[in-house]
Amino acid sequence: MLGRLILLCSLLSAAGQVAALTIYKYTDANGVVTYSDQAAPGAQVFVFRDRMVERLDNQVKLETRKHAAGETLQVRNDLYAPVQIELKLVDVDNAVGAPDQPITWVLPPRSKIRLATLAPRDAEQPLRYTPKLRYALGDPRLVPTEQRYPLPWRGGPFRLSQGANGKYSHFTPKGRYALDIAMPEGTPIVAARSGVVVKTENQQSGRGNNPSGNYVRILHDDGTMGVYLHLMKGSVRVQEGLRVKAGQQIARSGNTGNSTGPHLHFVVQRNVGLALESIPFSFTQPVDSLPNFAVGGE
Repeated sequence: MLGRLILLCSLLSAAGQVAALTIYKYTDANGVVTYSDQAAPGAQVFVFRDRMVERLDNQVKLETRKHAAGETLQVRNDLYAPVQIELKLVDVDNAVGAPDQPITWVLPPRSKIRLATLAPRDAEQPLRYTPKLRYALGDPRLVPTEQRYPLPWRGGPFRLSQGANGKYSHFTPKGRYALDIAMPEGTPIVAARSGVVVKTENQQSGRGNNPSGNYVRILHDDGTMGVYLHLMKGSVRVQEGLRVKAGQQIARSGNTGNSTGPHLHFVVQRNVGLALESIPFSFTQPVDSLPNFAVGGE
């Protein structure tokens, strides 16, 4: 496994220099998986993805309260993070009080707000409208502070298997500046900065049904968020709403989700205006330098 992982790291490094490079995945009769830039009989093109699926629809909700005078629209945020929202009403008919322009707001954690109250122009006819709600985690008004991040793991030294602006998975706005660090499964993962745990996933096994596998998202005080992906099943030891300190263990590294091998995918994101995007960051020391024991033991 270590040899195959090193080979894949080398291929990814080359991929950063040759945009057109295609990587193939081949499984032999003994179940051994090999990655290569050379096509072979039975090999399949390997597609890297770093889509992150966070199911927030049941935690950021548009609620409609019907009453004698009409209907009131409110949005509820059950997350432990602020949420920027935009509500637009289209196909409006027989409604008084419907806004002409989208309503935007930053909703604090664990709160709700009334956005509009509609009444029928003709009481004998029903209200007609279609609500469209958009939202994004975080407060775009906050300005990120310039800060270098301690290595978010214990042990090593490890190897960077894919850097920022990678050609296979680090090219989307949400993951452009992410780093993949190859490391053995079970490596202690620690918080790079203090903050509030916003979202976690802890029950994915193997490839699972979420490309990010198990993960932890931590909201920092300056509005940025550190996200740790592909964690070991059952290893996440922090709960949503908990405030953690820098250096505190939050999980163990794994190989879950859309992962080519055991590694940690670490990215820093912020809300840039109804959209999460990754932002550049740097570590306090090179990834492949001395082991990180600065944050203490278990």
